[in-house]
Amino acid sequence: MHRRRRTALVLSAVIVAAGPLLTACGNEAHPGAAAVVGGQRITVEQLESRVNEVRSAQRAATTDQAQYEQTVARTAGLTRDTLHTMVLERVLERAAKDAGVTVTRNDTQQMRAALEQQAGSAKALETAWLQQYGVAPGRLDENLHTEIEAQKLAAALGADMNTTEGKATFWKAMSEASKKLDVDLNPRYGAWDVQKSSRVDVKTPWLREITSAGARQTA
Repeated sequence: MHRRRRTALVLSAVIVAAGPLLTACGNEAHPGAAAVVGGQRITVEQLESRVNEVRSAQRAATTDQAQYEQTVARTAGLTRDTLHTMVLERVLERAAKDAGVTVTRNDTQQMRAALEQQAGSAKALETAWLQQYGVAPGRLDENLHTEIEAQKLAAALGADMNTTEGKATFWKAMSEASKKLDVDLNPRYGAWDVQKSSRVDVKTPWLREITSAGARQTA
């Protein structure tokens, strides 16, 4: 399948420099929350559920335990990456709303049909998205909705994502949306860089990582 460049999530993944405006929330302020976005909680339970969807799909796609363990090792940061995606989806939704952008079910169906044709089948597309982007098959339509939303937002902003100026315009809108939503992360998962609309790691020596066997399976 022709590997498409994903507008929002790929660009966010290559941002490695942490900006000066970082926000994080503690368990005492938001018990049970992995993040709070626009006053709405993303609970640890919701995060773990999303991670488990991917792990279950990866397990089903592998032929033996050794292969599955290799897959888990390659995606060791799945929990943090998944939270990044969940927060970014909400930030993008706000930025799109501010720009008057909407995405219809038909938009998503058309993109999926085109991608399935490129991939050769619906199953091949699901497998490719799972392997390349860590998207569980049941979340594919949701992920494509996000992709279209990012593309439409860039178009509404007049941002050519193939240029430095276009990317700056796009991420400025995302940064503004992040500020409006007052994104807070549980420091267990890092912090949110408001300038870049991206999760970043932070040193929190006073936090002890959970290292139980069950937690390692979903890490």
